[in-house]
Amino acid sequence: MLEIKPRNIANAQITVPGSKSYTHRILIASGLSDGLCTIENALKSEDTLLTLGALKHLGVKTDVNDNNITIHGTKGILSPCDTPVYLGNSGTSVRLLTAVAALGKGTYTLTGTERMAERPIQDLLDALRQMGVSACSVNNNGCPPLEITGGEIKGGKVGLKCKISSQYLSALLLIAPYTREGLEITVTEGPVSKPYIDMTVDVMKQLNVELARDGYNFFNIPGKQVYKAGSYLVESDCSNAGYFWAAAAVTGGTVKVRGISRDSRQGDVRLTEVFETMGCKVVQEKDGLVVSGGKLSATEVDMADMPDMVPTLAVVAAFAEGTTVIKNVAHLKAKESDRLTSVATELSKMGIQATCTDTGLIIRGGNPHGAEIDTYNDHRIAMCFAVAGLSVPGVFIRDEKCVEKSFPNFWEVFEELKN
Repeated sequence: MLEIKPRNIANAQITVPGSKSYTHRILIASGLSDGLCTIENALKSEDTLLTLGALKHLGVKTDVNDNNITIHGTKGILSPCDTPVYLGNSGTSVRLLTAVAALGKGTYTLTGTERMAERPIQDLLDALRQMGVSACSVNNNGCPPLEITGGEIKGGKVGLKCKISSQYLSALLLIAPYTREGLEITVTEGPVSKPYIDMTVDVMKQLNVELARDGYNFFNIPGKQVYKAGSYLVESDCSNAGYFWAAAAVTGGTVKVRGISRDSRQGDVRLTEVFETMGCKVVQEKDGLVVSGGKLSATEVDMADMPDMVPTLAVVAAFAEGTTVIKNVAHLKAKESDRLTSVATELSKMGIQATCTDTGLIIRGGNPHGAEIDTYNDHRIAMCFAVAGLSVPGVFIRDEKCVEKSFPNFWEVFEELKN
């Protein structure tokens, strides 16, 4: 258990690792590419290393060093794998690699933690079946463990339900170039988390794959394409930057996160816009994005496109005057923890009135007090409640090592927020 001590933050400058979402996607695209790929500033965390390890199981040669990751692309020709591929509680890994396994040879078993066995993926399995792929939930409950039988995929037209996770769409997009006749995807429900789809499309285009789209509802990807090998740079992670912008908000200090632009395709950068509406000042500087805290007032906001930032916003809302309403994030119930219930429970421990609705949270700001915070083995719960401890004495974070899932050196960087 880790005690967080309050501090005044005058003018901190922080560097966060590469984007987790971009890292997953570029690792997979590089593994399917036509040659040697060098990836700089990739995030090396529990989740991304699970994706990398799975690619090795599928016959992709990789090399990890301090500065970059080198991947030898297979041109989409993957090796059989007799042993189960373990993916922990990395939802991104399971969803994206479920589709990738369909390109392989033989039957692959994808498995994970007990929590992973409760996380839904049936809509993606249904879409793969429309493409002629044998894809099933071993326990017939629409959740991992999964069995996927790989082989040549003809392609064709697919209708996809995408109201639970945008990663179902990203998974199909990433393998679509390797279908024989191309893939036309029509989104029949959703999608949620639209910026993550843009990130997938961005990676595909960076690696020289052609596609056409009509907003977020229709995608047409020609077949018989291959990702182009090369050197690629992963931009800094806006999700992880959010904790440090939140630190500025709750302490009234100023924090710059280096290497981030308001123009990023990462949807989570828009958390700074929400903070602006709550009373913070946001300035784009040449080398990073700066947030300065001010008198905080409540807000009402649709967070469907940046759900990972809901716990962070909820903690900041606890310090704001008035009642904050967070809407349209029902899909957070199927994350590493049921994040809506987890956040409301822990805020209540701190004396804040926080209520779950069917699709979001209602938080009445006030004067939070210290508490021992349960993290539910959820990295984002640990990191966002650490922010509260910068302003309130007596905050203790249990199981603080769960941050390794997405931000292994979080506590070292957090210590850079000095008086």
